Formats: sequence, C-alpha cells, structure tokens
Amino acid sequence: MELYQIPTLERLTLMARRLSTNTMEHLSLLDNHIPGNTTLITAVELERFVNLRSLALDFCDFTAEMARVLADSNHVPLHRLSLLVHSVSIMHKSLDNMPKDENWQALTRNSTNLRVYIMAFDVKSDDMLRILKPSIPLERIHFDSYVTCVSGAVVDLISRQYDKFLTHFILMNDVIDMSTFPDLSDNRNEDPLVLLAWRCTRLSLLAVHVWAHNLIAIARLRGSDLKVLEVTEESIEFDQGELADQDVDPVHNFIEQVSLGLGRPWHAVMDIELLSVFTEPTRHFYREMQSFSEGI
Repeated sequence: MELYQIPTLERLTLMARRLSTNTMEHLSLLDNHIPGNTTLITAVELERFVNLRSLALDFCDFTAEMARVLADSNHVPLHRLSLLVHSVSIMHKSLDNMPKDENWQALTRNSTNLRVYIMAFDVKSDDMLRILKPSIPLERIHFDSYVTCVSGAVVDLISRQYDKFLTHFILMNDVIDMSTFPDLSDNRNEDPLVLLAWRCTRLSLLAVHVWAHNLIAIARLRGSDLKVLEVTEESIEFDQGELADQDVDPVHNFIEQVSLGLGRPWHAVMDIELLSVFTEPTRHFYREMQSFSEGI
C-alpha cells in the first residue's frame, strides 16, 4: 500500500498557487502600484492563468509575448484589459517590446469581445501615437496631464481608429497658468473634439478640462446618447461677438443651447475641486477599472 505523505509547506504553497492560477478569472497588478522599473509579471508566469477573463497591468509590462500568450487557444477569451501608461514607467522601461498591430489582431481573433481601457499619465503625444495601434478594441481612454498635454493629432487618431468601440473619453489637464491652457483645435481647420463626437457613435461619456470651443455642436451631434458631459467652467470660451452683444446673456444662452442639444438640463462644473476625476485621477481610474472589469 502506498503511504500518503503530508505535503510540506512549500508543496502546499505550490499546490495553492497552481489551483489559484488555474481558476482565477480577474487579475489586477495595478493596486498600489508605483510606476518604475519593476516588472510584476512575465509572459511565462501569465501562461498559467488559463481562465483569465480580465487583466489590469502597467502598459510597459504588456509585451508582444504576453499578447501572444493570451491569444493562444489554450486560454479562455479575454474580455477586459485595463492598461496604465505612465511617463515614469516609459522613462525606466521601454516601449520597444509592446504589442505590434498584428499581435492585437491575433488577440482579438481569439477574444472577439475584448474591450480595452487605457489611462495615460503625462505621456507625450509622440509616445501615444506609437502606443495606439489600429487593432486595439479601445472602449475607454483617460488622459491626465500635469506637464504635457495630449495633442489634437492624438484625439483625431482616436476618433478615426476607434469609432466603433469608444464610449468614454476623459481629458484632464492640471494647469495653474491659464495662458498655457491647452487648445486642441489650435492651428487646425476642425475641432478634434467635435470630430470625436461625430465619428464615435457609441460615445456616452465626455469629460474635459481643456479649451472647449464647440460644446453646442458636440451636444447636438451626440444628443441624449451622451449620458455624461462634464466640462469645467474654465474650459468654456465664448465668441467675442456674443460677449459684445448687450442684449444677450452669453452664459445663459450657451447653457440653454447645450441643454437643448442634450435633451436635458445641463450645467458646467463650477468648482473643479468637486470633480473627482480631476482631484483624484488615480483613485477614479481604479474605481472605474473595477467596474469596467466586472462588467463582463
């Protein structure tokens, strides 16, 4: 008769690890994560998570090899992927190993319902143009900037590449000097935010803290389908002709026109300190990421 051996602590740990990796459906490696040069998981380690349905990690850790692992038929289809792109991580790591467009194509073939949520902290526009591959099924994107601000070219690219997927677009820029307040439509014939509202027919949330010249047009384009429109008071710029007309209150008229376009009463965010996406962007992202991952 074969004697039963009591497993050592090391064996129990290994058994538990194998059990957890085989059954785990949700994995987040972003909680309390400080961007830097530490890689929290490798592609080889990820191979064990065969039943993973949602994943959240630093974008610089999400390599082409990882995408190939998740695209393998041995893995169940991935439904949610949340990626944090931080300028600090890019500085310490490299974007050279990030998935190419063919890797995203392979991943979406195996995971046809995959949706991606990206948050970018102070990432240069040139880097974002490298990151945003055409085949990413991007549903949500959140920009938060203190030093750099996303360019109109990036917003234009997003509206053209992800028009069938994008539902949430957040663009926050924390500046003290209003003279440096970003203007996405500067030196452009068309306002990138208007093009975003026109092209992205599933857009339901738009939150911006940059110059917003054409909110009335955006409200009319999206109508009641735009469930959330959060725009700070500082972002609103009025036509000088309206300001000169003493018979018209430009603020009242503006609010009325946006409200009519949306089909509901609307007001700008008067106190930006009450806007959690601006005051606590990281916490907001983690909270939204959790609901995004659970919404499978």
